[in-house]
Amino acid sequence: MHSKTPVNPETTKGVLYGLAAYTLWGSFPLYFALFEGIPAWEVLIHRVIWSCLFLAIVISLLTRWPAVIAALKQPKRLGFVLGCAVFIALNWGVYIYAVETRHVLQASLGYFLTPLVNVAMGLLILGERISRLQVVAVALAAVAILYQFVLLGELPWITLVLAFSFGTYGLLRKKVELDGLSGLFVETLLLLPLGLLTLAWLSSEGLSHFGGTSYSTLLLLSSGAVTAIPLLAFAGAARRLKLSTVGFLMYINPTIQFLIALFVFHEPLSTAKLVSFGMIWVALGIYSWSAWGQRGRS
Repeated sequence: MHSKTPVNPETTKGVLYGLAAYTLWGSFPLYFALFEGIPAWEVLIHRVIWSCLFLAIVISLLTRWPAVIAALKQPKRLGFVLGCAVFIALNWGVYIYAVETRHVLQASLGYFLTPLVNVAMGLLILGERISRLQVVAVALAAVAILYQFVLLGELPWITLVLAFSFGTYGLLRKKVELDGLSGLFVETLLLLPLGLLTLAWLSSEGLSHFGGTSYSTLLLLSSGAVTAIPLLAFAGAARRLKLSTVGFLMYINPTIQFLIALFVFHEPLSTAKLVSFGMIWVALGIYSWSAWGQRGRS
């Protein structure tokens, strides 16, 4: 009889952390829908401010300050961090807008598209070699977006901005020698002065929702913890799992968003959109199959 290979408890923990992270990220539409009546850009400002504060507390608890201070002492490298900050802020802002305007289907398509955008960027910008199957997957994704544009007569800009902003963020992040948690803290720290100045202006003009009601104030305050907690879970998963496993878990996020858009927000799913989604899903299947094959050969 063959004895079963024991399951590594650290791997199990990693999967649970990964499931927690991607389930929380996937559930974000339910959270940001609570901000109804507060403009997306104002929610974004508070998300930056309170994320920065919450992450500072977490970094203190985890004693990660040496890495952060070392990064801040290298102004030349901070250019990449600032680039990351701009693209993650753009991603956050457009995502919040998508939820507020009930375009969560477009948002979910953006996150389904992101891995394929990463592959295309690797090929075009970094000169990475990719397999024929991955070329087919990227081409099919491009056809899916073109199909939606031709049939619906409108460019799915939310999808494209979310996919390309997150893809560019990932590209720049490769140049930053900081873990995800410390990196996001420095990114929000660089955006903090602009956030505080904008908040001061809103308050002076009587336009700020912060302090208006206890509900809106607590909601805005909570955005820091809501941003950081899934990131902490993701960090726990990334430390314990192979990159390929983390990559497959990633599809949980847009899948949950897709289901929320359909069954909670009752967003209409036209035949053209469904065909476009189907083509992206096939492209992801091809990409995943190719990635799995490469893993087997490595």
